[in-house]
Amino acid sequence: MVCALGAAVCFGTATVLQAVAARAATTGGGGEAALLLRALRQWRYLAGLGLDGLGFLLQIAALRSLPIYAVAAALASSLAVTGVVAARLLHVRLSRMEWSAVGVVCAGLAMLGLASGAEGDRHGSMALKWAMLAIAVAVLALGLVSGRWSGRGRDLVLGLGAGFGFGVVEVAVRLIDSLAPLKLLSNPATYALLIGGGAAFLLLTSALQRGSVTTATAGMVIGETLWPATVGVVWLGDRTREGLAWLAVLGFLVAVTGALALARFGEAPTPTEPATSQDPTAEPSA
Repeated sequence: MVCALGAAVCFGTATVLQAVAARAATTGGGGEAALLLRALRQWRYLAGLGLDGLGFLLQIAALRSLPIYAVAAALASSLAVTGVVAARLLHVRLSRMEWSAVGVVCAGLAMLGLASGAEGDRHGSMALKWAMLAIAVAVLALGLVSGRWSGRGRDLVLGLGAGFGFGVVEVAVRLIDSLAPLKLLSNPATYALLIGGGAAFLLLTSALQRGSVTTATAGMVIGETLWPATVGVVWLGDRTREGLAWLAVLGFLVAVTGALALARFGEAPTPTEPATSQDPTAEPSA
């Protein structure tokens, strides 16, 4: 659980650092490539990338010893971290409801920590590994055509797709039972992890570029928590401590609900956004 929470802190903090660097990099001409090059010259952006890498390693460590449902809920709490860090570094005002949501996330994670058992002892069938690869390819195909989409529902669909991609990563880590090179290359879960993670970033970036941050992030949180948790319980043998299944379910729902209330922090807001004032339900433009 320490690794899972550490990953959430890394991801949440990285979001704010990269947002600060990206805003500073917008001063100047050029296209997307020039913007990226300017961002890469800033220590905050590089620090954010480093934290993303560290967070990914901590996520893998957590998934090797905790049930998927516990790790998924902990990763969703990175939105709470982003909100708190944004309040400090970007002087973003969190409403009373949003501070309450941060507390709700913490309470849910505490319940999960008390109720979670060890990871399941099943390694997953070959059919499940191929299924994860098929889902990853479907998410990638969605990302490749997303640039042509427009209209209502686009942000939610892309956010859900990104969540499914990140969910594939969570499940695929558990399906990789050997790090021997030959076994890695012959395991469909290896390719599912790589394709699913890359496709998820592609979809989320597309959603945030031309849509609602809140809608896309809410879809992502739902997509990366519910179905991977179900796969862990049904097919990989994830269980809770004896007699505490009810507490695990309650903690999971509480943590995810709190994260959804903080969905606008899926992309760190600017200090001048209207959403940082009195109306906690307002959606910032992407």
